[in-house]
Amino acid sequence: MKVLVIGAGNMGLTYSEGMSQSPLLGKHNLKIYDTDPKKISTLRENPNFDVYESLEDCLPKADIVFIAVKPYHSESLFEDMKPMINQQQIFVSLMAGVTIDTIQEQLGAKKVIRTMPNLPAKVGKGVTSYTESKAVSRVELLMVRNLLDTTGTSIHVDTEKYIDASTGISGSGPAYVFYFMQSMLEAAQKMGFSDYDSKVLVSNTFEGAIELFNQSNISPETWIDRVASKGGTTQAAIDSMEDNNVKQRIQEAAYAAFDRAVELGNDK
Repeated sequence: MKVLVIGAGNMGLTYSEGMSQSPLLGKHNLKIYDTDPKKISTLRENPNFDVYESLEDCLPKADIVFIAVKPYHSESLFEDMKPMINQQQIFVSLMAGVTIDTIQEQLGAKKVIRTMPNLPAKVGKGVTSYTESKAVSRVELLMVRNLLDTTGTSIHVDTEKYIDASTGISGSGPAYVFYFMQSMLEAAQKMGFSDYDSKVLVSNTFEGAIELFNQSNISPETWIDRVASKGGTTQAAIDSMEDNNVKQRIQEAAYAAFDRAVELGNDK
């Protein structure tokens, strides 16, 4: 099985590095294509995959093609790709907001899998939702899932609606976490902690809370009740958040990302 990754940006490189460790791929079966001379030069220092700067030299021979370019580059890229593809190839999109129908129409391909990855894939903690066109077989879908799982975990969804929805939760979600972390960092610094101590306090608090959640079947609400005592410090913080509708604002933010993902798809 020969895999080609088109685009060596954050996601393209992340998935290339993850898949390079997969037992499904032998040496020289993972290829990466980019047009940036600096990236190409850096990539060629990595022995785990072959680097190309010409589509003609790599695209026709690939079995699975990961497309990891910015959505606004997709139309011109598809024009270049279209004469070189065949109908047995599987195209896996890592692009936000580009629908399966759009890819099939502009690229002229039948087998398309649309995904929504997220940034923690860079450290093997990513979550990727994915769905497929009718032409993709169960065996082919399983092969792609195994490749996606090299960067963390993946979940199959029935329709593209849930790809857009997962954009609002997992795709954009790391930014929400960082936003909350930044707010807590600034609060710690205002209380007099050093930058280093603030980082330790915040990062370990997040890590510990997530570990507690993952190692139990207890809901976040129950954990809140276990931390907060009536009239205590934690309850004062929770009351402040409730008074300011923080939960509602977070949900509205997630829906804003969801709605924007739908808009991007409709613009294509």
